[in-house]
Amino acid sequence: MSGFAPLTDEERAVYEWQIWVPEFGEAGQEKLKNASVLVSRCGGLGSVVAYELAAAGIGKLVIAHAGNVKPSDLNRQLLMTHDWLGKPRVESAERRLKELNPRLEIVAVPENLNEENAEQLVNQVDLIVDCAPLFPERYAMNRQSVLQNKPLIECAMYDLEAQITTFIPGQTGCLSCLFPNDPPAWKREFPVFGAVSGTVGCIAAMEAIKVLSGLGEPLTNQLLMFDLRDMTFRRNTIQRRTNCPVCGT
Repeated sequence: MSGFAPLTDEERAVYEWQIWVPEFGEAGQEKLKNASVLVSRCGGLGSVVAYELAAAGIGKLVIAHAGNVKPSDLNRQLLMTHDWLGKPRVESAERRLKELNPRLEIVAVPENLNEENAEQLVNQVDLIVDCAPLFPERYAMNRQSVLQNKPLIECAMYDLEAQITTFIPGQTGCLSCLFPNDPPAWKREFPVFGAVSGTVGCIAAMEAIKVLSGLGEPLTNQLLMFDLRDMTFRRNTIQRRTNCPVCGT
């Protein structure tokens, strides 16, 4: 977004309760209004991330997701609706987000992020939230995150388990430090409840809000993992690899 736009009276009324949050305030809200985020895929994870960021008052969202809505999307992709079956996912996402926040600027891209479009998509935003299921797409985002010095919120889930971390170029490692190679067992389709992807999606949205506004402490150099079968949470330290081909020195 170009220039700096102060809050309007309408926005102060809409975001009043979160403006009350200590160390956030009106200054934090203005930072969100003037910030932009790329959400790669608006499926089970990305739908929740985009919806929470739209609700929080982010100024611009770039959402990239190919394909049309199908029945199996509806258990978790909360920006998709039954009446939109067979129609493009990004159109459903844009429509639902605009219903929530008509002030939101949306760039809806009807294709998945890839090596050819990653540079151009990342160039439009201040921060990336990776909600993609496959590693080639995630690696493409990661490379552009490092090259363009853009923070990357990295999240994923499987079954009732999920994990999330925040990469900030120059301060942390990157996705290639955590996963040097594409895990051979990782698949496009896997068991999941919408409540699991929604849980990690809300955490990812909060990480984005924190990084953009300067609120709190993001999950840098830490991988948060949780299993909702027994509600166990743990953190592992992520080491930056000096020989990493993407971010190494």
